[in-house]
Amino acid sequence: MTYLIVVALLLLSALFSGMNLGLMSLDPHELERKIALGDARAAKIFPLRRRGNLLLVTLLIGNVAVNSTLAIFMGSIAVGVVAVLVSTALITILGEIIPQALFSRYALSVGSKLAGIVRFFVIVLWPICAPIAWVLDKIFGDELPTVYSKTELLKIVEEHRRSEHSDVDTDEQRIIKGALSFSERLVNEVMTPRSMMVAIEEHTPLTTQKIEELQASGQSRIPVYDTRIDTVVGMLYMRDLVGVTRTQKTAGDLCREKVFFIHEHDSLDDALNQFLKTHHHLFIVVNDFAEVEGVLSIEDVLEAIIHKEIVDEFDKYHDMRAVAKKRAHESKPKIG
Repeated sequence: MTYLIVVALLLLSALFSGMNLGLMSLDPHELERKIALGDARAAKIFPLRRRGNLLLVTLLIGNVAVNSTLAIFMGSIAVGVVAVLVSTALITILGEIIPQALFSRYALSVGSKLAGIVRFFVIVLWPICAPIAWVLDKIFGDELPTVYSKTELLKIVEEHRRSEHSDVDTDEQRIIKGALSFSERLVNEVMTPRSMMVAIEEHTPLTTQKIEELQASGQSRIPVYDTRIDTVVGMLYMRDLVGVTRTQKTAGDLCREKVFFIHEHDSLDDALNQFLKTHHHLFIVVNDFAEVEGVLSIEDVLEAIIHKEIVDEFDKYHDMRAVAKKRAHESKPKIG
């Protein structure tokens, strides 16, 4: 009979020790998210875990009581140093190490299966544990949710991608990374630089040859300027030239006067909000002196988000900024 009691106490010790580590490692806010996604295991655990201090006190008091009782019964089986060594070994290995190793890995699965037993002990030990838990609640307050920085979120996504159990693929990781970091990037980092701009002077006649040149550029919107490129006065839409092979009008006659400007040091999330607000897809980028530095399209912002160049059959270059840098480097005068 004594041996059966010792086995039962060891099982209870393992239960309290393992559940203490397993359940307390589960964030109640994370459990709420899992419940919202339909996780039945989280739904079983959350009613226990949301009263964190009550659960903690119940498991600790239960564990201490069981281990103390176990030591007494072990003293009736063995005496002296042998009793101490045997009880210490059993409690440490079977009551602590093994259950904690198990529950730390499978807290959600095992915890949901044993939630009913834990709930029973919460009710039985309520008169003792509830006052202590109430004091802890008043002193320490509610548990705070775990809030991650953007850098930490990026590391979490990378860890998920490397895990064989994750369903996050390479494309999703790339897009998440871009979405979390694009607001820190500036317009001048992704814009089409001035040297690669396709623009037209407002007095330029729209001859058949000029229209063909503009169509061959692959651009859907062409900035129209007055005498110099820093004075953009309108936007010529290529769709307005569809079917037109010859006209007596100039670029200024057919351009639309509404032009939107954006500063080169504005963030990309501000730029995206402006695109959504204005319903326009191309902004003229200017510096502190109102000089044109380039153009920014909504495509440029999307490329920054998905971390990939969007290239169609009309694009001559995959990366215009790289081409512009190469040309600038080649055109630098050599000294000496």
